[in-house]
Amino acid sequence: MTELAKLSVTDLDLDAIATHEGRVVVCISPDGKLNPGARRINRLTKGALARFVESEGFERLKEADAKDMAYPAGMAAEAVQVVKLSNQASVAVARKAGVAIGAALGEAGALVLPGSLKRVEELALGMALRHYSFTAHKTADAKDLPEVAIAVSKPEAVDLSNVLALAEGVFFTRDLVSEPSNVLTTTEFANRLKDLEALGVEVEVLEENKLEELGMRTLLAVGQGSTSPSKVVVMKWLKGADATKDAPIALVGKGVVFDTGGISIKPAAGMEDMTMDMGGAGTVSGVMKSLALRNASANVVGLVGLVENMPDGNATRPGDVVKSMKGDSVEIINTDAEGRLVLADVLWYAQERFTPTAMVDLATLTGACIVALGHENSGVFSNDDAFCNTFLKAAEAEGEGAWRLPLGQGYDDMLKSDVADMQNVGPRWGGAITAAQFLQRFVKDETPWIHLDIAGTALLKTPGTYSPKGATGWGVLALNRMIDEMSKEA
Repeated sequence: MTELAKLSVTDLDLDAIATHEGRVVVCISPDGKLNPGARRINRLTKGALARFVESEGFERLKEADAKDMAYPAGMAAEAVQVVKLSNQASVAVARKAGVAIGAALGEAGALVLPGSLKRVEELALGMALRHYSFTAHKTADAKDLPEVAIAVSKPEAVDLSNVLALAEGVFFTRDLVSEPSNVLTTTEFANRLKDLEALGVEVEVLEENKLEELGMRTLLAVGQGSTSPSKVVVMKWLKGADATKDAPIALVGKGVVFDTGGISIKPAAGMEDMTMDMGGAGTVSGVMKSLALRNASANVVGLVGLVENMPDGNATRPGDVVKSMKGDSVEIINTDAEGRLVLADVLWYAQERFTPTAMVDLATLTGACIVALGHENSGVFSNDDAFCNTFLKAAEAEGEGAWRLPLGQGYDDMLKSDVADMQNVGPRWGGAITAAQFLQRFVKDETPWIHLDIAGTALLKTPGTYSPKGATGWGVLALNRMIDEMSKEA
């Protein structure tokens, strides 16, 4: 598990500023007014900070941007990082400022002087989320975790416990998505989820014989060409007001630990990225970890279908017909449209077993969603406007891009099969929508449901809002917020 930087909140000690040997970070409001920490830095540097704040360089900085003053005279620090930030900064701006701090953070750590900033916790969250690097398989000497002291006049008023719980959930998701598939097999994935029991999560692993008994033939069809056994892992966090009476929220994740495309094999170029095709299951896992770490008052079940899609003599062929747990038959036209086959059975099982009050599935499902929305937004599909709006508001509040796309009978008609109840793909156009329509066939009319296609947001080739390039952990923050909002209403 990639560990967080060591964050702490301390009393503001002006005398300690001169002797701190790492980075010193100081927040300066756009009007250029110096807070007590900034005034001490200005005195130590013989007016250098004030000269910078009065310069065109500071004027050109956008709010939340930062600039380094390297090796300042009169201080032991390796740099003073000046962050342009008002005391009343919004959540998004405070986090963005934290991202700037986290991106520059080195082993020597930092002393952060936020002054009278109202949202110190949001600054800390941005910092923690950005300072991430997946180094589990690098042989270089391990680096020390940086220590970051946030010095404020009233440390008792700043509580980082929620921040750290959310960040650890995001890191858990990122680690899972970043792992190579020879390490994160279906068995290893399940084992890592079993470890959540130490946090109070109830974890149950359903093996292939149980899945056969339940009739999860569409899920099993995906993994039958692999030597890795298919599994479904059920995680329960039932800590709401009345867990015995209140139906839980269900989170369902696609966990294809590697996707070759099966017999409909993918092109070689870029196939190495298919280690991230379990991103939906990774997000569900990260949400469950955050809920446990912050001891959330909520009733939530997380279910992930873990499979590997490989070509083999036993692999499912295009043209095969398999029967789902629901009882519907599916003609498999393209074995590379496998995620929906996994989700179909897990969605039905979640409803049959838990009768959830609402259900969200997450999957790196379609390249078509990336064509439609790029890497800025996940695709959102829903059968319930109120539920969907609750999620969209949560995603907007957390700065995680999400955009609703339509569903409709015309798209559903594209899934008609001549030999089965449906086929697993439609025509080329509207691919993200027809995939969502396929999933909706396994959602009961009375179940409020959201499908999140995170193909474009789970892993990025450039830094994201809160992440370096690579796995983002998209959705952990938004789903935590949505769960909190819905739990308050229950």
